[in-house]
Amino acid sequence: MAKSRSVGTKFNIDQQVVGGLSSIGGVEISSETTDVTALDNTTGYKEYLGGFKDGGEVPLEGFLDGADKGQEAMYSAMEDQEEHNFSVVFPQTIGKTWTFKGIVTKFATSAAVGDAVKFSSSIKVTGKPTLAATEAAAQQEG
Repeated sequence: MAKSRSVGTKFNIDQQVVGGLSSIGGVEISSETTDVTALDNTTGYKEYLGGFKDGGEVPLEGFLDGADKGQEAMYSAMEDQEEHNFSVVFPQTIGKTWTFKGIVTKFATSAAVGDAVKFSSSIKVTGKPTLAATEAAAQQEG
């Protein structure tokens, strides 16, 4: 099994790379459940049905760069509140890419003595995210 460091991982908004990132949070898919335990249950264990899934929220952190077009696109997406196309492209040794639609829900900056100027952002995944081979993911976006 191929293992890899995260160096080289890229994050894109509408096929524009967001530069200066130090951290990309993961797509976290979760599922609702509905309790269907009946009164005549004799096992002592609750029973459930699977429900709707949620793609979660993807947080980003990085170093603010006033010339970076990807960071500019993230800020613009925060302002327009429209659905955009996003992808997380892992290094070639992993060979996988997450693709998803989402809405930017946060864009923040911070500055502290002895530290670089930073930014952070979050994207709420809307619909089904897809984890596929990097080549297949590129074809899905196109």
